Amino acid sequence: MDRLLRKRTPPLTPAVFHILLALADGPRHGYAIMQAVERSAVTEPPMGPGTIYGSLQRMEEAGLVREIASADDRRRLFALQPAGRRALVHEAERLAHLAALVRGSH
Repeated sequence: MDRLLRKRTPPLTPAVFHILLALADGPRHGYAIMQAVERSAVTEPPMGPGTIYGSLQRMEEAGLVREIASADDRRRLFALQPAGRRALVHEAERLAHLAALVRGSH
């Protein structure tokens, strides 16, 4: 198993995981993040603006994402930071490992 998985970092919340996933292909504004989360989190309970923006604020404080300048002052634009990409990869590997355990092919 990858050494990152052995560090036993806590799992990401579904909101944080799906937001990081939404930002993996490049910066997005809040509404576009909400739409991407809605598409990727089909089995999760719906996440409204309060959940998304509250998570983004905590994620920015944790160094996972950052707000960047936007051509449209009415929209907040967010980008994935290197720590956010590492957290996303780590969580995807953790979930893949768990899925392999369930399938019996660990």
